[in-house]
Amino acid sequence: MALEPNPIGRAWAHAQRLWRAHVTRRSRRWPVSVRGMLWATLAGITLCALNVASRVLSMNLDVYQAMCMRYIASLVLITPFLWRMSWAGFKPMSVRGQLLRGLVHTVALSLWFTALPHIHLADMTALSFTGPIFIMLGAAWFLGEPMRAHRWVAALLGFAGVLVIVGPNLSGEAGWYTLVMLASSPIFAVSILLTKAMTRHDSPKVIVLWQTISVSLFTLPLALLNWRAPTAEQWLVIVCAGALGMSGHYFMTRAFQAVNVSALQSLRFLDLLWASLWGWFLFSEVPMVTTLLGALVILGATVWAARREARLAG
Repeated sequence: MALEPNPIGRAWAHAQRLWRAHVTRRSRRWPVSVRGMLWATLAGITLCALNVASRVLSMNLDVYQAMCMRYIASLVLITPFLWRMSWAGFKPMSVRGQLLRGLVHTVALSLWFTALPHIHLADMTALSFTGPIFIMLGAAWFLGEPMRAHRWVAALLGFAGVLVIVGPNLSGEAGWYTLVMLASSPIFAVSILLTKAMTRHDSPKVIVLWQTISVSLFTLPLALLNWRAPTAEQWLVIVCAGALGMSGHYFMTRAFQAVNVSALQSLRFLDLLWASLWGWFLFSEVPMVTTLLGALVILGATVWAARREARLAG
């Protein structure tokens, strides 16, 4: 005998459909550029919250255990979506290529997580602004893209901004961790360049899934070496980190769908605001003036280069 559909489940599904339709109708009244900027702002807030959760984990658990559990949490949260789709739709063109990208990403994350407990959130966010500079240089060296004069100018200005940030922090133990955090940027850039190459034959959902799987696999053996049973509070942070990671990358993808990437670069300075607020509220951290100045120089160079690229492309 067939089971009767759950009336509560039917009502909940109907309410969800009505809410999604209402939000879609309201949002379509806004210009595309506004929608893109709102998605990007939401992504910035979410990913800064993810950095906070990751920092809390790395301060209380082994680096590799924190990394591994964050990605395993994301994998568990992704599983319900996998059950609704065919597994064949998540098969990549090259498993070896996906694993190579996962290995590169794991190395970058290892450096990032190692330095995370020892660096102010604002400094960490400011240093992450160097990412587009390294991606630009890597695209010229590895993908054969032309290295125009404005790209060299942007790269030199970006590194000048880095010196402004790291200069006052190079003394003592903090200086070492600042350099470790900075060293993760070019490796993240390689991971992003590999992702760019893979988007030619793999969909974003395939790339995200295999990154989650590969980082979990590579970090699990290292995590088991110094495994410690998480407390109830740490389990909560782990689940939050997994959810924030999924949500933040989804919001950023929606932003990229709505607006050209170059148009969103100026909003990245808001990430420094969110990081400063999180750092001040949770860790009593106050960003240094040099951090703000250096971030402004790096971001200014990035925005200028992005606008030049858009003008040349147009």
